[in-house]
Amino acid sequence: MGLYPETTPYDEGMLDVGDGNRVHWETYGNPRGKPALALHGGPGSGSSPAYARYFDPAAYRIVLLDQRGSGRSTPPASAYDTDMSVNTTAHLIADLELLRRHLGIERWLVWGVSWGSVLGLRYAQTHPGVVTELVLTAVATGSDAEVALLTRGLGAIFPEAFARFLAELPEQDRAGNLAAACNRLLESPDPAVRERAARAWTDWETAILPAPPRSVERYEDPEFRMRFARTVTHYWGNGHFLGDGNDEGVVLRDAPLLKDIPGTLVQGSLDLGNLLGTVWRLHHAWPGSELHVVDRAGHTASAPGTADLLVAATDRYARR
Repeated sequence: MGLYPETTPYDEGMLDVGDGNRVHWETYGNPRGKPALALHGGPGSGSSPAYARYFDPAAYRIVLLDQRGSGRSTPPASAYDTDMSVNTTAHLIADLELLRRHLGIERWLVWGVSWGSVLGLRYAQTHPGVVTELVLTAVATGSDAEVALLTRGLGAIFPEAFARFLAELPEQDRAGNLAAACNRLLESPDPAVRERAARAWTDWETAILPAPPRSVERYEDPEFRMRFARTVTHYWGNGHFLGDGNDEGVVLRDAPLLKDIPGTLVQGSLDLGNLLGTVWRLHHAWPGSELHVVDRAGHTASAPGTADLLVAATDRYARR
């Protein structure tokens, strides 16, 4: 099946969302088509025109945005004086609602990858009346257990890379939340300390989540590296700002709230987040969801089998 051909946006803009932030958005496809929102990962990765290719441009009005501090949104998280206290999950959800109303959209399908799946799930749980369907891949739920797995937990599987990462953190911080420890370095007034911390974080991410070449190349851009590392450690070090839940996390706890929203989960069998069984538990706690596991695919939307299933889902939902 494959992705739809590349297209160009028919509209774009910068939306003032308050707190000195302006988020960049753009729309693709059919202005009179079924509205769909694509949420990028990270947090902090920024959006990509490739996300529009998971939708039939004749059937969908496709909305992409750069979340606060990411991509072309301002101010960038890479700038030391950017206030990260106003970059939380609650702020991002409020931004989605502002954008929806700004574009005159009543309800939309929500598509998300990685962190975008966390944001999409929580958005749908708190605003179920505006989400028609969910299509999620490289699924996560933002629980503390997931953060612990993707930092300390994978240290035994990637011991050499973990030792290098740990060596960059202050000795007194190596027994606690490693994302929070790295984030403290990224908030240092010393630019050299911040740069070493950003490099340490992206080197660890590269080791544990083998990524497509484009993703690895982006880490060689100092501005992107800083923006990404500062944002993701800000979220991971603060429980993704999701509030108190049970041991599994608030998103998994509240999965039954999605009972009236059809959903498709597409997960690579080699996605290391599967070690916690989160996506399986999410599927079984969410009435009306379907789960597809793709052999030999990892934590990505672009693997051939994964991409085919994602396009098949949006094609099917276009007819609802």
